[in-house]
Amino acid sequence: MEPQALKAALSSGLLSFPVTDFTADGAFDAGGYARRLEWLAPYGASALFAAGGTGEFFSLTPGEYGDVVGTAVSASNGQVPIIAGTGYGTRLAVELARKAEDLGAAGLLVLPHYLTEADEEGVSRHVEAICNAVGVGVIVYNRGVCRLGPDSLVRLADRCPNLIGFKDGIGDLELMIRIRRRMGERFCYLGGLPTAEFFASAYNAIGVPVYSSAVFNFIPRTALEFYRAVIARDDATVNRLLEGFFVPYAAIRSRRPGYAVSIVKAGARLVGRDAGPVRTPLVDCSAEERAVLAELIEKLGPQ
Repeated sequence: MEPQALKAALSSGLLSFPVTDFTADGAFDAGGYARRLEWLAPYGASALFAAGGTGEFFSLTPGEYGDVVGTAVSASNGQVPIIAGTGYGTRLAVELARKAEDLGAAGLLVLPHYLTEADEEGVSRHVEAICNAVGVGVIVYNRGVCRLGPDSLVRLADRCPNLIGFKDGIGDLELMIRIRRRMGERFCYLGGLPTAEFFASAYNAIGVPVYSSAVFNFIPRTALEFYRAVIARDDATVNRLLEGFFVPYAAIRSRRPGYAVSIVKAGARLVGRDAGPVRTPLVDCSAEERAVLAELIEKLGPQ
């Protein structure tokens, strides 16, 4: 997909990160993952992110990364663009980016490089190297140790025509407003905070209507209902779903670090779309926590 076409596709609609399927012993389950993508694709997400944060990118070997991205591209069968995550140090990130492009990914999401702190100049060089290595559209994810401001983004946009998107996972509204005003329509803008539904109305108000929904993995109908209510400024529906589902859901998610992924896999299992366990260092939700989540899902009705 040409970068500007991807930008246009990402400028509206709901996005999601499919979880990555593993067998009971932790191996990548390509068949289960393909069935997951085939199930999610018709619901109408604007794009799906393969090997993203919720997809446990950080736990995949380079060989598995190619298997995950290739399976996602094949299973989506052109129904929905597949954006592949890339990250770690620059050389490995470039290698993975090229692999994803070769496999047919429509674009790339530059995930935080993890652990090592770096200033904006270093992060900018990292993003530029990835952009220069591929022809597809690239989205940078401000989160964790990756924090770029408007000045750095202006310079990157000038040097990298295929840098088409900015995703925020920090939640600094002042910074987001400054970036949105400075960059104008040069980028598409995506909300990317954990359980993005909590922040969706605020981000929509500042001109960032698009976000990625983790719960789309197991309650896609409700995820879309919530998104449409945010866009329509239907506060009654937004508040009903926040109070009835998202607030108690977040109470479970917040019990342990890493549960933002674990609880999504628990939800998938509860609706008959089991993706297997999370990989360490993450841990799975307890039976008690899954029982509470099951009650919340049941109240939402069929998906």
